Amino acid sequence: MKVTQFLIGIAAGAVVGASTVLLSTPKSGSEVRSTIKSTSTDFKEKLSDARLKLQDVKISIENLTKDSKEVFPETAESLKESIMQWKSETAPIQQQLQDEITSIQLAMEELEKILPKPKEINK
Repeated sequence: MKVTQFLIGIAAGAVVGASTVLLSTPKSGSEVRSTIKSTSTDFKEKLSDARLKLQDVKISIENLTKDSKEVFPETAESLKESIMQWKSETAPIQQQLQDEITSIQLAMEELEKILPKPKEINK
C-alpha cells in the first residue's frame, strides 16, 4: 500500500467521522458552520504537518541510502583486510599447534607400544 493512498484513506475517514459527529449534534446552523470551519482549519493544519513530516522522512531515507552506499564498501574492505591480517598472524600459531598435536600423537603411540597391554577379563 502506498503512503499517499493510506493518507487519503485517513483523511477521508476523518472527514466522514467529523461530519457525522457535527451533523448529529443538536446545534444551531451558525454553530455547526463555525464548528465545521474550525475543524476544517485544524484538519488542514494537521494534514500539512503530516506532509512535512513525511517529506522529512523521505529525505532522511534518501540520505541514509546515500550514506550506506558510501560507507558499506569501505567497511566491507576494512573487514576483509582485518580477516586477512588475522589469518596471516595466526597461521604460524596454527602450524605450531598442529606440530604439537602430531608430536603428542606420536608420543602416545610410542607409549602404547612400550606399556604392557591390560589383561582381558575372562567371562
